[in-house]
Amino acid sequence: MTFPELELADWRRRVAGLYEQVRADYDAEHAHALWRQGRDELMAKHPQSPALPGDLIRTAGVPYWPYDPRLRWELPVTRPAAGDSAAGDSVAIPTDHANTTRLRLIGRVELPAPVDATLDVWSLQQYASGLFVPVRDGTAGQTSYGGGRYLLDTAKGADLGGGPDTLVIDLNFLYHPSCRYNPQWQCPLAPPGNVVAAPIQAGERL
Repeated sequence: MTFPELELADWRRRVAGLYEQVRADYDAEHAHALWRQGRDELMAKHPQSPALPGDLIRTAGVPYWPYDPRLRWELPVTRPAAGDSAAGDSVAIPTDHANTTRLRLIGRVELPAPVDATLDVWSLQQYASGLFVPVRDGTAGQTSYGGGRYLLDTAKGADLGGGPDTLVIDLNFLYHPSCRYNPQWQCPLAPPGNVVAAPIQAGERL
């Protein structure tokens, strides 16, 4: 007898362990290679893999752009400006299946060159208020999933580190949400504050 709930708990435990290895590795490019290897193993073999049976990704591995060290920073998180209509409030964000997920805006990070953009940092109202940073950039719908990618989802283990008022932002760790592989999954879409017009050719790609 199998227990899907225990399988899911094991998936999240393994993802959290993979990101723990990433945070402990002082060589960011080497950490990224470990992350890629770990994700390939999970996607190929784990019973909770979102990849459907027969998906080429199970045998060929997840495709990525080459690691770009210019796209990694530790950045301060700034509070939303006074008067920001979303600041501190719970906001319903649509998913790819016309449902909603409730998030609370806690701050923003300013991405330096070569990106020169701002990303909102959200707190999920589910999963014990984990941090959530989705990104929909200029590659979406062309060379990456049209609904965008995720950078941080700490409630599910995707956590690159940081300090009391900073976050490690490494765009090489952008990954496709589970709904890119299986339409049964519900995935929150990137709200306007997480849309970047420029293409970010880093992280997971189609």
